[in-house]
Amino acid sequence: MTNPSVRTRFAPAPTGYLHLGGARTALFNWLFARQMGGEMILRIEDTDIERSRPELIDVIFRTLEWLEIDWDGEPVRQSERLGLYTAAADRLLAEGRAYVCDCSPDDVKVRHEARGGKPGYDGHCRDRGLDPGEGKVVRFRTPDEGATAFDDVIRGTISFDNVELEDFVIVRSNGTPMFLVANAVDDADLGITHVIRGEDLINTTPKVLLLREALGVVDRPTYAHLPLIVNEQRKKLSKRRDDVSVGDYIDRGYLSDAMGNYLALLGWGPSDGVEIRPMAEIVERFRLEDVTSSSAFFDVKKLDHINAEYIRALPVASFVERSQPWLDKAPWPAANFDAATFEAMAPLVQERVKVLGEVPGYVDFLFLDEPAFDAKNWNKVMVDAAEAAATMLDAAAGAFADAPWEAEGLVTLLGDLGEQHEVAKKQRQAAVRVAVTGRSVGPPLGESLVLLGRDRVVARLAAARARVGEPMVVEEPVVEEPEAPTP
Repeated sequence: MTNPSVRTRFAPAPTGYLHLGGARTALFNWLFARQMGGEMILRIEDTDIERSRPELIDVIFRTLEWLEIDWDGEPVRQSERLGLYTAAADRLLAEGRAYVCDCSPDDVKVRHEARGGKPGYDGHCRDRGLDPGEGKVVRFRTPDEGATAFDDVIRGTISFDNVELEDFVIVRSNGTPMFLVANAVDDADLGITHVIRGEDLINTTPKVLLLREALGVVDRPTYAHLPLIVNEQRKKLSKRRDDVSVGDYIDRGYLSDAMGNYLALLGWGPSDGVEIRPMAEIVERFRLEDVTSSSAFFDVKKLDHINAEYIRALPVASFVERSQPWLDKAPWPAANFDAATFEAMAPLVQERVKVLGEVPGYVDFLFLDEPAFDAKNWNKVMVDAAEAAATMLDAAAGAFADAPWEAEGLVTLLGDLGEQHEVAKKQRQAAVRVAVTGRSVGPPLGESLVLLGRDRVVARLAAARARVGEPMVVEEPVVEEPEAPTP
């Protein structure tokens, strides 16, 4: 049973992707609403018509659905409610709470440079009595005295001196309402009781509250401003230097429940300290007042750990199914892929990968005509330790020709050959692994040899032996210079 006295809203703007901060905001709204038995409204802030194409809005829906964040009722589109916002702006104009302004940004800048002091709009058009018209904006007349304060669940009481708030725009020069007036109208009209959003929007809160009061709305929602999400340099996540789109993580093969679990930990933690747990338990334990005000560090290594735990918990059949999209895009010829071979290797791969995008790299040697050699691995094993590599490849090629083809026995045989030829323990498997798989790390060697087959293994040992001592060129990643900031 829902509790109609609790209603939150998630209000993204269509940008072509849903960023991590937005996803965390959506999740915290959803957690609070579900924990309280309330409702979460999805409201699309698409008043900027030129930037609100349907395909951009669809990204929001798809990402929320991937995260398994549902909402109550039909999504609310602000583009379909423009009449309400226009009526509100007209009322404010009629009552003298707003006015028409024809100042251009350049006008505002010139006057600021002439007077000095705090930048921003100076109220130049407050008493000019301009009529609305093309190229003119509508500004709200902020009070000259007093303060606008509100209680924040996470941050306590926050207060803004009204004199420090400039007369802000509520209607653009093209006649479309700004998000501030739209939010003030919608939050009241939709009965929003709790506004849970990022701390970067704190400075808009007094403006919305002033608009609500000017429109005769007496009650206020409860505010909770979530901490910023920062990178390892403790800087706010930026799409210029960080992977901020949830879509980036979907493409790499993170699981939706693992991502949801991790996002829940960005600013909040369960009282019992158990971080990896089903979402149903997170809903039960979530308390808005337990959210910290300190910045939340987006730790990719921790996300990888959590995702790996979720991958290991999958039934093998589910792991195979979920890996398929990445297998379909793998570099081997489609005709080479054998589902039975992959299914046999799948449990061993499942124990090792952190994301599903890594799966093809663990099994490509089974389906490629020749191994895809990692140059660094090759040089370390086949060049820097060429004598040991040559010895082991020669010995293995001879012994494997008629040895029982069984995983444990093949590994034991390699150990015996290494001991016989006085090869260091850490080098006894290395050359054989690189020769047949192309890499130093992968699934257990014995099972890899068995699934690859005797003939292919022996052929790859011979091919690698012929190249021992020949270095491979290591291709360094290309580092792009950051774009210069726009002046």
